[in-house]
Amino acid sequence: MTRPLEGPAWRVVKSGQPEMNLEAIEGALGQGLVVGVLGGFRAILADFLWIRTNTIWERRDRVKMDAMVRLVTTLDPRPEFFWINGSRMIAYDVPNWRIREEGGYSEVPEARQRAIDLEQSHQAFDLLDEALEFHPDRAKLYLEKGQIYLNRLKDDANAAKWFLQASKQADAPYYAARIYAELLRKQGKNAEAYTYLKDLHRELPNVPYAQKGIILERIRELENTLEIPFWERFQAVVEPVLEAPRKAPAFDVPEPHDHAGHSH
Repeated sequence: MTRPLEGPAWRVVKSGQPEMNLEAIEGALGQGLVVGVLGGFRAILADFLWIRTNTIWERRDRVKMDAMVRLVTTLDPRPEFFWINGSRMIAYDVPNWRIREEGGYSEVPEARQRAIDLEQSHQAFDLLDEALEFHPDRAKLYLEKGQIYLNRLKDDANAAKWFLQASKQADAPYYAARIYAELLRKQGKNAEAYTYLKDLHRELPNVPYAQKGIILERIRELENTLEIPFWERFQAVVEPVLEAPRKAPAFDVPEPHDHAGHSH
């Protein structure tokens, strides 16, 4: 299916760099390719090689896929799409492939499955850390690390750290802070979550996407759990609902749920 795209794309690249060929580029990552020689063709070549990366992903060739992801991000580190989707392939898809290769989930011991998950997750973290060197203020990269800790490694403590970091970025979606508070609760840190949510409720604008009503519900739940005396309970200020631009992530995946029964 990709052949009709590959041919014209490669002809464009070769018209500017006729001495190059695809095999040389694909093998260049391990040979110290000097990407400066590509000039303005770097973005074109990166897009083209991403198409090839997806073809390799479909073949489940994890070694070549990993090399291609790193080559694409080296050629053009500007698109966050390459970093995020590359890390997802490494953290989510490759562990499944490896476990199936070793006999499947019913045959591979849980300890071995956990070891594979850890190995692949840390490879994805390395890729995202490199992405953060180019994009240190992008919330979605911090969120991606938090999601891997939460969804793949089931590590609430480390996930919380990254959701907190994400919530501090200028482009952070409102749900990042709410998930951080929920992860505190899951760890039994109810007093810390209570203080955090009270401060969050005071700081957020009263716009629909901030969902201050949900935050207040969770504050009340924690007051009951912590047995806060009635006269010491949080007093919410009633504010008019404002119209404001949506503060939501530019994501290509549905937003996660941060509490049972509540979506973002």
